[in-house]
This record gives sequence, structure tokens and C-alpha cells, in this order.
Amino acid sequence: MQGKRLDRVNQLVKEEISTLLQRELKDPRLGFVSVTEVETARDLRTAKVFVSVLGDEAQWTGSLAALASARGFIRNWLRQHLDLRVTPELDFRPDRSMEHAARIQALLRQVGGEAGR
Repeated sequence: MQGKRLDRVNQLVKEEISTLLQRELKDPRLGFVSVTEVETARDLRTAKVFVSVLGDEAQWTGSLAALASARGFIRNWLRQHLDLRVTPELDFRPDRSMEHAARIQALLRQVGGEAGR
């Protein structure tokens, strides 16, 4: 599959899963989850779905468990809402880059405050 088409498929899968998480999935373990990126294999058989969770480690754990248990439901939703010949198997993975960036900014502010003394 060509690069541009694969990029469009990744974006469509990302948008559909984001919509599903906001409107349809009613699992109490699911916290504030946002889909940060989707990487679909060239053959469309698998897709890595990177998610970010707002909260502590317990919310991360609960949200990832909820996504894992809803994997079949989400895949079926994609099958019904996307016009793809093959619906990929979903692999939800944590994306802690936003958490990491916030930590770096806090450290930089701390260093900046110490330098001003």
C-alpha cells in the first residue's frame, strides 16, 4: 500500500476510535483517553493504537485494561464505519510522551528558578 493512502487510513482509524471513545464506550474503568497516533501495517492486518491517559498510574492501568477488553467491539465498529477490505487487529499501547514533556518542562522551570537566585 502506498504511503499517502496508508497515512489516510491511519488518520481515519484514529478519528473513528476517538469518536467511539468519546461517545459510545461506557466502561467505568475508562478515564480521559485520547488517541495520539495510529500505525497500521502495510497489509492492514494490524494497527498499533497509541493512547494517552490523563491521570495517575491507576487510571492508566484501568484505561488500558478497558481498551483491551473492548478491542473486539472497537474492531467491529471500525468494520461497520470504514470502507476497508481488511479491518486491522488492534494493539493498544501507552503513549507517555505528553507526561514526559510535562515532567521536562517542570524540571526546566525548577532549574530556571534556581539559576535566578
